[in-house]
Amino acid sequence: MKRRDFLKSVSGLAAGAALPAIPSVISSAKADARSETLLIVSEGGPNNLDIHGVGTNVPGYEVSWNCYDRLISHEMKVGPGGVPYYDRDKFKGELAEEFKIDDMSVTFKLKKNAKFHDGTPVTAKDVKWSLDRAVTVGGFPTFQMSAGSLTKPEQFVVIDDYTVRVDFAKKDRLTIPDLAVIVPCIINSELVKKNASEKDPWGLEYTKQQTAGSGAYKVTKWTAGTEVVMERNEDWVGGPLPKIKRVIWRMVPQAGNRRALLERGDADISYELPFKDFQEMKASGKLNVVSLPFSNGIQYIGMNVTKPPFDNPKVRQAVAYAIPYQKIMDAVMFGLANPMFGAPKDKPTEVAWPQPHKYNTDIEKAKALMAEAGLANGFETTISFDLNFAGVNEPLCVLVQESLAQIGIKTTINKVPGANWRTELNKKEMPLFTNVFSGWLDYPEYFFYWCYHGNNSVFNTMSYKSAEMDKLIDGARTAAATGDTATYDTDVKGFVDLAYSDIPRIPLYQPFVNVAMQKNISGYQYWFHRRLDYRAMAKG
Repeated sequence: MKRRDFLKSVSGLAAGAALPAIPSVISSAKADARSETLLIVSEGGPNNLDIHGVGTNVPGYEVSWNCYDRLISHEMKVGPGGVPYYDRDKFKGELAEEFKIDDMSVTFKLKKNAKFHDGTPVTAKDVKWSLDRAVTVGGFPTFQMSAGSLTKPEQFVVIDDYTVRVDFAKKDRLTIPDLAVIVPCIINSELVKKNASEKDPWGLEYTKQQTAGSGAYKVTKWTAGTEVVMERNEDWVGGPLPKIKRVIWRMVPQAGNRRALLERGDADISYELPFKDFQEMKASGKLNVVSLPFSNGIQYIGMNVTKPPFDNPKVRQAVAYAIPYQKIMDAVMFGLANPMFGAPKDKPTEVAWPQPHKYNTDIEKAKALMAEAGLANGFETTISFDLNFAGVNEPLCVLVQESLAQIGIKTTINKVPGANWRTELNKKEMPLFTNVFSGWLDYPEYFFYWCYHGNNSVFNTMSYKSAEMDKLIDGARTAAATGDTATYDTDVKGFVDLAYSDIPRIPLYQPFVNVAMQKNISGYQYWFHRRLDYRAMAKG
């Protein structure tokens, strides 16, 4: 089946039209092409093709991961249910042919046959320019680099055309893992510089619209909100040449249409379906369904602690006692999540994250706390969510709205378009909201550095600041770098306890990644970013 025929055949779906009669995608003449094309349908798509872009959303991560290379990546191991799972502690070269970690630096020797998509060789100057860009451009990418103590262009040193050294600012166990995440990708510096300007010195407008990498795939067509088409880079040297030649990723907002396309065999993979659908598809056995907990991730209710009345800890605790936790687990998640609430009162805090808090639904206790806060008559506010994940967020917010009404908090639900969600989070003006955060590096102190530290990153969505919290997070990071286990354990328990007494955000559950795919799809891997890696996938 030709790409344009597939796209035409599903073009009516975005408007919620009845499923068209999609012609058979397999014929004797087209079988080879079909076996080399991956057809993906999802609720939302990327708003930017550059991970360094302002407000790049989560679907944008998927494009960047597959179209750009990094110096290093993770080895794989066998995960839950036998699914290949990235190994947090083991690394291998991607653009680097070899690398040597010394006491206060790491040196990378580049593969001399690596080329960008336009045929230009990948050199050390491209690596330095790309890492300089990541630590300088500001916002999310610069904060991400700082999570591994990578903060200054002076740390990236060109030794020769194919050798780069990264100097450590200090001992930090997060530095090497931070070089394997999506942000420190290597960009075709000369190409982007030609398309930069005085106002846009890093060429962000150019890379928003097209890829400029050396990765396994390159974007050949992108229509925002509709489709992304990627073609295999035949000259890729970052790993074995992928079996999949072409990826067609189609945005189909209606979950029922996505499910129907899957069940009819007209799409290969889908995620972001309602959890009830995943349970039913698992039971039917016609498709392969993978369900794995987010590593280092939670869905939560956040409150902006800089604005009344959520600046009052008693109000935040009242909300924590009013959340209908079990209803959300049953009616929204259908059991496909790990609860993060209702721990026994006498349960000791663990050196682990995520772990459940001790709040449970208790409307009377919530009302009493509201009265203590001087708000016995309640107040009005808004509760916001990301429309890109409406299948979960909307019913969740409706249940929270109903429950908060019982303690006098009247909420209006604010549905934020997915393309704008990250921008709205950045503004830090939403008083009450639900969101997911999953730390790319699977360490408690990394999660807390992003979400609770007073340097107030984009993911500290509550604008929470506490000198005591900062001291505990910084202490844990230092202790981890020096191998001081006793101090590390004390500080991790301390910051978890403080997060749950101050409760600026209320963990609801640890979500599962759910992916449904045809039986002939193999090679799915779980990665810290939770998005699809096409490079290892194949079709029978």
